Amino acid sequence: MWDTVADFGKIIVADLVLSGDNALIIGMAAAGLAPELRKKAILYGMIVAAVLRIVFAIIATKLLGIPGLLFVGGLLLLWVCYHLYKDIRAHTDERAEEALEEAEEGGYQGPPKRTLKQALIAITIADVSMSLDNVLAVAAIADGDTTKLVFGLGLAIVLMAFAATLIMKLLAKYPLISWLGLIVLLYVAVEMLYRGVTGCETGIGMMFGFLSETQCVPAGKGGGH
Repeated sequence: MWDTVADFGKIIVADLVLSGDNALIIGMAAAGLAPELRKKAILYGMIVAAVLRIVFAIIATKLLGIPGLLFVGGLLLLWVCYHLYKDIRAHTDERAEEALEEAEEGGYQGPPKRTLKQALIAITIADVSMSLDNVLAVAAIADGDTTKLVFGLGLAIVLMAFAATLIMKLLAKYPLISWLGLIVLLYVAVEMLYRGVTGCETGIGMMFGFLSETQCVPAGKGGGH
């Protein structure tokens, strides 16, 4: 029971912290547009991010069961952790809050710095990366549990759609939340790497022959799952 509660807690923290990256990109891209186009760009960014999360979630549940890919996913999540660490040190959450507020409230009134097409392309490219990060973390925590996966996916979409600015205010005011998120993601990444090496079905240890069947970890037994 406590393992389940802990997993839901990890999913909530991961969604909170990783949705901040999306808010930063969308806000900064939309802020340079003419005032009448900003809300369209923000809405587009939210919709694209939501669709991508659904697509990536379907793909991730299939791919993470392929031998070797869990290990690769762990490496990707470590890369996410590294960039999150740099963002925290650079006080990115404060800049994200300002960018999103400027985009939504029309703080910048000068000539457009970019076209709507340029903004939408920038948002789409960023959304692909951010959505993959989010889904990878949630899928790893869920570890095949559909309820946890759907919960994490739904929460991420709701947070982006209705609470992006609120989240950025929260993260900017309480940086401890971001540090907690980094610790959670780091733990998940290390757990993925461990299972990606020692897993009986998905581990590279069995693939390359430096791990015997008696030494491998059965599916669902790694990291307390």
